[in-house]
Amino acid sequence: MGLFSNIFGKRNKEYRSGGMEDYMTLVRVYFQASLAAQLGISNLAMLPDLRAFKSTLRIPTQNNKLGVGEKAHCKKMLQGLYKTNDVFFKEVDQSIRKNCHKLQDVQVYLVQFQNFTQDLMMLTGNLMRFKLRLPSFFKKAIYNMTQKTVSDIFSKNDFSDAGVMKTVLSIRQYNKRLGFSEQWITDFVFQVVMLAKKEPKPEEQK
Repeated sequence: MGLFSNIFGKRNKEYRSGGMEDYMTLVRVYFQASLAAQLGISNLAMLPDLRAFKSTLRIPTQNNKLGVGEKAHCKKMLQGLYKTNDVFFKEVDQSIRKNCHKLQDVQVYLVQFQNFTQDLMMLTGNLMRFKLRLPSFFKKAIYNMTQKTVSDIFSKNDFSDAGVMKTVLSIRQYNKRLGFSEQWITDFVFQVVMLAKKEPKPEEQK
């Protein structure tokens, strides 16, 4: 599980542009921009990642509606830096439309997504820990293994470890509400896996 230990933690001292932390930040920005555009949110204090993104890059508000211009800019960056496909953005927007109808839904939704991704990445790291030692140039093999692991999480009911089974059920419950396809989840996990493999190991950061 050490492979993913830095994903949701504080920024490392040695920061590298285009790495895993940038990716996770841009994903959060896209979610928050989509929420702002969908619900007409004008209070940036509710959306801290979007606020930092907007002020740092000086993105103007389009048509007096927060989220529209920021969402387009963030999408362009994710596509340019990480080759993120249109399905990713489409499913995020669908999930937000399905779950968020009023301001009170926003924080609940963001917490659910954070818990879902934390459980998902930690469990994936646990189930694939030996396979993840494959060098990054075995991209197709790593993708296929990721796809199978995600499929197992949503279809297999005979995990021998009780802790694993508990996390599996938690992920299924979260995703019942969030509504992401197995394809979306596979692509998301694979992207993080490949970026995590490029991160310097702790002894390299000294």
